[in-house]
Amino acid sequence: MVVERSIEPPSLACHGVVVRRAHACVLDGVNFRVRSGELVSLLGINGAGKSTLLRVLLGLLAPAAGAVHLHGKPLSRHTRRAIARHVAWVPQQHTPQFPYTVEQIVALGRLPHRGVMRAPRAEDREAVAIALDDMQIAHLAQRDYGALSGGERQRVMLARALAQGARILLLDEPFAGLDYGHHLRLLERLAALAASGYAIVNTNHRPDDACNISTRVALLDGGRIVADGPPRDVLDAQTVSALYRAPVEQLDVDGQRFFRAAAPHSPLPPSSTR
Repeated sequence: MVVERSIEPPSLACHGVVVRRAHACVLDGVNFRVRSGELVSLLGINGAGKSTLLRVLLGLLAPAAGAVHLHGKPLSRHTRRAIARHVAWVPQQHTPQFPYTVEQIVALGRLPHRGVMRAPRAEDREAVAIALDDMQIAHLAQRDYGALSGGERQRVMLARALAQGARILLLDEPFAGLDYGHHLRLLERLAALAASGYAIVNTNHRPDDACNISTRVALLDGGRIVADGPPRDVLDAQTVSALYRAPVEQLDVDGQRFFRAAAPHSPLPPSSTR
C-alpha cells in the first residue's frame, strides 16, 4: 500500500535502491522519499535495514543499484559540503576521536558553512547558542561530551544537527536513551520543525509515537518498503503484529492510537505486509 500525498518534487528520494552484504540482500529495490513539511517514521524490526537506508540517503553508503536524488538532482553530483548544507545526520551512537566540550561538538555543525580553517563567525556562534537552548542543554556547554550519559549525548547530536542549518534531518533512533520528559519534548519539537518546513525521517521502535506525531509512516520488512502512507492508514493491530512478529491490541483514545501486548496465547494475526 503506497499513498501519494502531493505532486511537488520531494526534498530527498531514492529509487530502486539495492544493498547487499555477503550473501544477504539488505535493501531490495527500495523506493522512498521525504518532502518539506513531512515527518516520516520508518519502522521495522532490528536488522530490517532502517539505518542502512538512512546511510544511503545521506550518501555515506553507495548502493549496488538504484539512485538517490537531493532536490531533484542526483546525490552524486553534489559535493559532500553541499550535501551537509542540506542534510543533517543524527546517528544512533557517536564517539568522537578527540576530547570535545558539548559546545565544540555542536559547533561542528557549522563546518559546512564556514569551512575547517576559518574561525567561527558571529552567525556561527549564534546558531550554536540557539541550538543549545533549543535542546535545553546550554548548561552542559562546557562539559566533556565523552562524560555525558547516552541520553545527554543524543540531545547534543540533535543540537548539532539544528546548528547545521540543514532543512532535511535524518535521525536514527533519536529517542534512544532519553528519559520520558525529554522523549515527549522531542516528539513535540520534531512535529514543530516539520510544521515549519523541515523534512524529517526518523527510525524508531514505537508505533504509538509514529502513529500520533508523524505525517507519514513507512514500514521496512524483508528489505522492502511494504507500506507507506498516513499513519492511521498504515498502522493497525494486524499490521503492527505482523511487522514485529508479536500479537498486539489496538486502542483508539481521544483521537490517538496506541498499541499494547495482546492477551497471553492470542493468535498472531495474518500478515498484511507481505
